[in-house]
Amino acid sequence: MMESLTSQQFKELVLNSKGRVLVDFSAVWCGPCRMMAPAIEQLAEEKAGEVAVYSVDVDKCPDIAMQYRISAVPTCILFKDGESARRFTGAQPIDVLRDFVER
Repeated sequence: MMESLTSQQFKELVLNSKGRVLVDFSAVWCGPCRMMAPAIEQLAEEKAGEVAVYSVDVDKCPDIAMQYRISAVPTCILFKDGESARRFTGAQPIDVLRDFVER
């Protein structure tokens, strides 16, 4: 199961990370987030050791959501060496997720 981060963990595991980290900004009440969750979980399993994959609940961590200007969920941001590299918003299939983390 993918780990849901607190604000403190986000700093430690994402911003201080070397390498690629995919963060799924979502909410429990969001239908598209629930639809996309299995694809995110599958990607986390497939890319274990290559790309760290975490979730941030925007309702539990509004400070992070505000910092990264998350205005809609799901939004995924790929971080490289602690820096935001690119993002997308909206539910996407697994093949799009794979391509997203590899580019």
